Amino acid sequence: MEDYGRFLALLGSALLVGFVSVVFSLVWVFHYREGLSWDGSPREFNWHPVLIITGFVFIQGIAIIVYRLPWTWKCSKLLMKFIHAGLNTIAMILAIVSMVAVFEFHNARNIPNMYSLHSWIGLTAVIFYSLQLVLGFAVFLLPFAPVPLRAALMPIHVYSGLTIFATVIATALMGITEKLIFSLKNPAYSASPPEATFVNCLGLLLVIFGALILWMASRSHWKRPPEENAKVLQPIGGTPEGTEAESTMTDGSNADKSDLRINSEAARKQNLKLDEAGQRSTM
Repeated sequence: MEDYGRFLALLGSALLVGFVSVVFSLVWVFHYREGLSWDGSPREFNWHPVLIITGFVFIQGIAIIVYRLPWTWKCSKLLMKFIHAGLNTIAMILAIVSMVAVFEFHNARNIPNMYSLHSWIGLTAVIFYSLQLVLGFAVFLLPFAPVPLRAALMPIHVYSGLTIFATVIATALMGITEKLIFSLKNPAYSASPPEATFVNCLGLLLVIFGALILWMASRSHWKRPPEENAKVLQPIGGTPEGTEAESTMTDGSNADKSDLRINSEAARKQNLKLDEAGQRSTM
């Protein structure tokens, strides 16, 4: 791997910042916000930031870069697909539970739902994330999608995954700011009480974590190298993935070389004939 030391430094930094972000969220809800419970009280709402930061931010970020870990390159691509899908599934479950906590808290206190920009973008991110996960299972994990379809959808899958992750970071920043504005009354948020400063630092940690993950995921030289002689799933009634494509490419390459040799031989013979004709005309 190129710049292996730099990759390890960034990976260690991302893991550290992500873990500290989760710890910060727990300190926030236990030290400043009365802790956690599931009883319709504000303590139930506190599950929302904890689960979003733990699952939708930290675990999703790890799922994005899991293919880039060089010590996993000796593992089969199928195993890494299962790990990638499993981490994303855990992140989705935690995100859904966090939203249930919010809706139950709002309904118990007669607070309107889905009125803020934070809630609009947050729900949109959860919906698209669920669609991304379902389509990823159907196209890339199950052995039914043809190879050309996978190749066509892969750039879209990667782009949408990174976009959703960045959107989640932005939505989390809106959410913690909204919570501070609503909750801090005396002193107010504008007075920068200790809780406000602490949670603002949490927001900075989320931005740093997101930036590190996106940087590692966007470097082409840290991409998992293609497998040689990889064993992949075989579609029902078909050939293993890549075999048909590789066979077609090999056959096509051989055919092109054969055609080139035939055309070159024909041109050489044609030139000889022209030379002979020219010699006859000058004799």
